[in-house]
Amino acid sequence: MTSVAFACRSVLLASDPREKVRRARSTARAWRGGALAHAFDVAMPERPARPERPELVPPNRMPKRGRGGSERGRIAMLHALAHIEFGAIDLAFDMAGRFGATFPPAFVQDWLAVGADEAIHFALLDRRLRALGSFYGALPAHDGLWDAAAETAHDVLARLAVVPMVLEARGLDVTPATVERFEGAGDKRSAAILGRIYSDEIRHVSIGTRWFKTACESQEIAVVSHWQRLVRHHFRGALKPPFNDSARDEAGLSREFYTGVDAGSFA
Repeated sequence: MTSVAFACRSVLLASDPREKVRRARSTARAWRGGALAHAFDVAMPERPARPERPELVPPNRMPKRGRGGSERGRIAMLHALAHIEFGAIDLAFDMAGRFGATFPPAFVQDWLAVGADEAIHFALLDRRLRALGSFYGALPAHDGLWDAAAETAHDVLARLAVVPMVLEARGLDVTPATVERFEGAGDKRSAAILGRIYSDEIRHVSIGTRWFKTACESQEIAVVSHWQRLVRHHFRGALKPPFNDSARDEAGLSREFYTGVDAGSFA
């Protein structure tokens, strides 16, 4: 029987976006169907495979996207979001394949389900870009998400603290306003896609927060103060308000974690 680690590695090594989506969804189905062994016999790659396009540039060289009022601005925003979702596929499967051996099978189940969601999100955004006369890869992008994964590759608590509980949680803060801008521009279809992604991301943040709390409690580690220490050491940036407190609270990420602090001021 194929191991779940082998299947996760296969997703990470797929460079073609459509093939990555196909492998992500088929791996999640195979796990649900009992066709993959809870075994970790291969290592995850240091970096996932990437297509030739988009061109990856440093974050400070990324062109300004605007606020999404014009069609050009909306395409740029959708492209940036598609790139985030593309990278999020790899983050979820790397989480399962890299760290799953130290957790019960439910951990793998959760992250494969997240990865399958991210694959659907990417496919929806890519299809929308094509409907608007563009495509994924038409604009430059940066690899900041995977930089965060590389920074936390040695420590599952650091990965959980930074990726779902900071980076994905930031999406909860900004997406409602983005949806409003798309609706205001008359782009109801794009707004509906972003609304679906927003709903799913609350659940993803919840999964990350729950596993972080579970792992800390099993080691008798203080949850909030340890999260703050990990973010201080591993997150390059600041935790900037405004925060979507209701969505974060729904995900289990209470205000005590993040209110009134930034990544440079944790004690």
